Amino acid sequence: MKKSHPFRRVMLASAATVSGIVLLLTLKPTSDPGSAQAAGALPQQTAAAQEAAQGGASAKDGTFTGDAVDTQYGPVQVRITVSGGKITKAEAVQTPSGGQSTQISGNAVPKLNQAAVAAGTADIDAVSGATYTSAGYKESLQSALDKVPAESGTGTGAGAADSAAGSADASAGAGAADSGAAEGGATSDGGGTFTGSVVQTEYGPVQVRIRLTDGRITSASAVQAPSGGRSDQISGDAIPKLNQEAVTAGDGDIDAVSGASYTSAGYKESLQSALDQAGG
Repeated sequence: MKKSHPFRRVMLASAATVSGIVLLLTLKPTSDPGSAQAAGALPQQTAAAQEAAQGGASAKDGTFTGDAVDTQYGPVQVRITVSGGKITKAEAVQTPSGGQSTQISGNAVPKLNQAAVAAGTADIDAVSGATYTSAGYKESLQSALDKVPAESGTGTGAGAADSAAGSADASAGAGAADSGAAEGGATSDGGGTFTGSVVQTEYGPVQVRIRLTDGRITSASAVQAPSGGRSDQISGDAIPKLNQEAVTAGDGDIDAVSGASYTSAGYKESLQSALDQAGG
């Protein structure tokens, strides 16, 4: 067959056409980089979204103090420490005191603290013989839990600010307490509730709140007391005694508790500050 034969030219043209089509089909996937990029990015975006969702749902660690809850026998206020999204510590910064209330609180509060840590929620059983204290404890505990940020993305300062507020302003209406104002105002018969100034000691702040009726101290409680480590034990032993002394003495001239010199000194100073506000 001659090179110039028409059939040979047709065959060569057809082969060239087929080769061109194959080449175009081979190059087409790389001619759409947008599609390739989108296909590769999807798994990464999904993983990132999952990670963000998991991070956003984690609880913020820190220390949070619930509102002070008034009961028939005195205020109850709870402070919790949250770590890893769980309650690792619970303590009462205020409890009913004076007379039999001191004994009841001394028996009930440790049990309530333990129950709060074990349950991880405010759904805990009341302690027998301490119905009012238990109810106030649970309400304040729930208030503290409500203050735990639900999302870590609320900002690093949110947990710290709330923790600082719980430590420095442990009572409800703490702004008035720190400024030296009487809570609820004094009554015409010399009664009312008064919170002394925060006194810083070597082991932590001490702040005292008193209630006066007919010009006499009928209730005394520590809004703040040194806590953490051995300070928990010292405060737990000394504060009820100091509260009782304040009610018995009726003024700031009370004896220090043995083994709690710094706490006692801070208590007396804050107690006197509260009395000064009452005009006593």
